[in-house]
Formats: sequence, structure tokens, C-alpha cells
Amino acid sequence: MKKGERRKQELLKIAYGMFVSRGYENTSVDDIIEEAGIAKGTYYYYFESKEQTLEEVIGMMIDRETEAARQAIRADIPVMQKIVAIVASVRPGQEERSIEGALMKPENALMHAKIKRRLLETVVPLLSEVVEEGVAQGIFSCGSIPERVRMLLVISNEIFDEGQFTERDVEVFVDLSEKLLGAETGAMDFVRALICREGGK
Repeated sequence: MKKGERRKQELLKIAYGMFVSRGYENTSVDDIIEEAGIAKGTYYYYFESKEQTLEEVIGMMIDRETEAARQAIRADIPVMQKIVAIVASVRPGQEERSIEGALMKPENALMHAKIKRRLLETVVPLLSEVVEEGVAQGIFSCGSIPERVRMLLVISNEIFDEGQFTERDVEVFVDLSEKLLGAETGAMDFVRALICREGGK
């Protein structure tokens, strides 16, 4: 890693730590500069704004989550457990909720859409690989796997991400998951507990 890139990564780690401990809204560019012990010009050499820093901090989080998901794929565990592990890997930790919350602000709507798109592009191949493994084992029976996985993720994001859903929404989504992936009835019941846990219910 080149010196400039190493310095940028150091700044991102400092910003990440401050966003987690203080909250994004309560952290200023001056706070990051003071903590890093650099000149203001150095900060703006790497980042145009605090918003860009947030976007790159989230990108760093996604990279880390993706590596955790890849480890789950390589693990010697059942297919359904791999799916749970991948979904859990790409969810922000409790301490990172303040960073996630900053994305929900109206002024960050474009960035939020961009991050969601990147996350989708990252997760679809990972889950598709596991579904292919499930097809090989006779757990699932379907083709066009990336398209089916993408559809399930898009529906999941729209319905469940903000926690405003009903028990019937969950039942229909579980049924839809089983039908789209060609799984036996009841095979995807674990999704119900996963959704309710993520939704804080």
C-alpha cells in the first residue's frame, strides 16, 4: 500500500471511531483533523467533505463485512447456516447504528441509494454462490439464481429495512423465498427469526 493510501486509510479509521463513539452529527471535520494531528489542507486533499468521508467509511465497513461473508461461505457448515451468516455479516453492528442512522437523513438520500446499490451488488454474488451449493445438494431447485437472489434482496430491503412490517408480511416473504428458490415448504422458516431479530421485534 502506497504512503498516500495508507494515510487515507488511517484517516478513515479515525473518522469511523469518532462516528461510532460520538455519532456522525456530533463529529466535525475539525474534530477529525485534531484527532489525526494533520493540517486542514491534508484532510481536504483526501476528502472533499465530511459527507464523502462518511461514504468512504461505509465503503470500508462493507469491505470488512464482505470478507466476513466470504469466510462464512468457506466454512464447513450447512447451506442454511451460511445464508444466515452472510446476512448477519452485512448488517451493521449495534455500535455502528449511529453511522447507519446518518444515511437516513433526507440530505443523504442520494448517498443512501448509492450505498444500497453497492451493497446489493456485493451481496448478490455471495448469496448466489451459496444457493448454487444448495441446488447441488438438492435443497433448492431453480435456475437464474443471481436474478432470484437479487429479487429477494430488493423486496427484503423495501419491506423490512425500516422495521415497519407485519407478521403477515413475514409469512408471505418466507413463502415467496421458498417458491423462488424451489425449496420445500418450511425449509426457509429460519428467515422468519432472522427478519424479526433484525427488525428489533
